[in-house]
Amino acid sequence: MKNKIKDYITIGSMLFGLFFGAGNLIFPVNLGQNAGANMIQTMIGFLITAVGLPLLGTIAMGISENSSLFEMTTGINKKFGYFFTIGLYLTIGPFFALPRLGTVSFEVGLKSFIGEDKVKVFLLIFTLIFYTLAFLLSLKPSKIMVWVGKVLNPMFLLLLSSLIVVSFVNPMGHISNAEIQSNFISGAFREGFIGGYNTMDVLASLAFSIIVINSIKGLGIKEPNEIAKYTLKSGIVTLVLMSVIYGSLVYMGASSLGKIALSENGGIALNQISKYYFGFFGEILLAIIVVVACLKTAVGLITACSEMFHKIYPKISYFKFICIVTLISFVVSNVGLNSIIKLSLPVLNFLYPIAIVLIALIFLSPIFKNNKKVYIITIIFTAFASLFDALNTVAKSIGDNYILNKILKIVSNILPFFEDGFGWVIPSILGLIVGMFYFKVKGVKNK
Repeated sequence: MKNKIKDYITIGSMLFGLFFGAGNLIFPVNLGQNAGANMIQTMIGFLITAVGLPLLGTIAMGISENSSLFEMTTGINKKFGYFFTIGLYLTIGPFFALPRLGTVSFEVGLKSFIGEDKVKVFLLIFTLIFYTLAFLLSLKPSKIMVWVGKVLNPMFLLLLSSLIVVSFVNPMGHISNAEIQSNFISGAFREGFIGGYNTMDVLASLAFSIIVINSIKGLGIKEPNEIAKYTLKSGIVTLVLMSVIYGSLVYMGASSLGKIALSENGGIALNQISKYYFGFFGEILLAIIVVVACLKTAVGLITACSEMFHKIYPKISYFKFICIVTLISFVVSNVGLNSIIKLSLPVLNFLYPIAIVLIALIFLSPIFKNNKKVYIITIIFTAFASLFDALNTVAKSIGDNYILNKILKIVSNILPFFEDGFGWVIPSILGLIVGMFYFKVKGVKNK
């Protein structure tokens, strides 16, 4: 029994370490600053999409009895499987999440020590070192539980806890007096829920499943029911750790308004908070915290992406894929943090609803006997609606565009909750109803 508990804690720590990277540090602090006195509602919304849903995603993959996302989605439909799996792994991998890790490490941890005229050169040097180290740690995926679960993650928790403890013992301001930004006055929960998309953890939960399942199998657990049990109990460890730290970071952001102004992003706010409490040493401490947090997640993402792409294209070796993934991440990371965040939002607004619905369908699958048609119909309805959610994000970033705004105006009149970013909810429910009706009436058997 003691060995099992130790295994649950080790796997849970590894899973937490894989999840908790760049966005997980900066976004909750930023949400806290914007929410101010409404931080509780914002925190609840954020915890649903940043903790609850990723945990459900990990458990769903554990109970699906599939070894990977690709195996599961191609079992539903081959074309959908290739499209969704590759799109998801490119998003959490070399196109967005992986480059963000290197950029956040630099901007939060080191940028304040460097003159503005030398930022680009030092970003290039830093990211070269960062991704070289991540590449070396990714060479042996079998060692990832050791590196992340037993080395990098405990180091990260120890460092971050020092900053969290002092923020509670000696808060920078009173939450009740903190200013609430306009979007958070009546929409605090919504902003927190949508803000959780930025962590990309629901997508990551489907991607990291291959690492978690392989780690559990490495402990000698082979039976699907036992794998699911280990996934669930390890996930509880992750749930507790992430909820406590996210809540603390949101509080830290909200209480900081007593001493510092609203920051452009959470990275700047974290730097100012650390400097307030610990001075120059605080900036050094934050630099170490951020680099360790981002490095451990980078190792997990490079490993997960390379293993999956190798599974899809077995003629290309795992080694070649980690070279390709790392190189692209290094190049994209030099675009800049704000640009990466801005470019990723439309993609996340498209992929996230599909991922959420896919997870829900896995849990509901016993009702419709895992029928492929129910999956396909529901996902088609969801994807169609989430495409407009993505376009709505594009419209907000590019400003006035008559044709696009006209289309979106029509859509907002048709789709309930569209303006709140939940235009996909009713279509996905409708798609499930249609799929279930087709399943019941036609009696189509799963092939």
